[in-house]
Amino acid sequence: MYTQVFAATGVLALLTLVPGPDMAIVTKRAVSHGRADGMRTVGGICLGLLLWGALTVAGLAALLAASAEVYLVVKLAGAGYLCFLGVQALRHAGADPAVRGEQADRRGGSAWRTGLISNALNPKIAVFYTGLLPALAPSGLRPAVGMALLVAVHLLLTLLWLGTYVHVLSRARRFFARPRVRGALDRLTGVVLIAFGIRVATAAS
Repeated sequence: MYTQVFAATGVLALLTLVPGPDMAIVTKRAVSHGRADGMRTVGGICLGLLLWGALTVAGLAALLAASAEVYLVVKLAGAGYLCFLGVQALRHAGADPAVRGEQADRRGGSAWRTGLISNALNPKIAVFYTGLLPALAPSGLRPAVGMALLVAVHLLLTLLWLGTYVHVLSRARRFFARPRVRGALDRLTGVVLIAFGIRVATAAS
């Protein structure tokens, strides 16, 4: 059983390290508002994963993955949200958060909410959990227990990886705070988020 857990952890680690919308969102929040805001965003992302994990263990995520209509609605909502975040980044590219009136974004709820919604509206996680976790779950445990264990492992890996990434960004924040650098990063992040949104919207289910 332990060998299976270690093997599954390796697969989940590789999937966690692949850059995606989460990294783009965390980059924007950490660079614009600092380490604490970045970590709150990571917390929201983990809450989104926990939500999908709980639905998977309960068997509800499989219903979404099997329903083309519901999957399409969630997919388009998630794609729209990513594009919305991308457009926001482009609109405010290079502007000082204090000048453009984004002090409200410093509130913990905003950062938590951004991370949570970006994952809660990502049906690919439901497909990933319902399609992959049962195959990786240790055979020595009941299926629900095995999948719950792997969800916990995935949450821990995500927290460690994105938390470390936020720490690295915060150490270099003085560099990213330069107006020219901040503007270039905002534009890059905006384009990346919109590209991810289009990719999610056009991806085959």
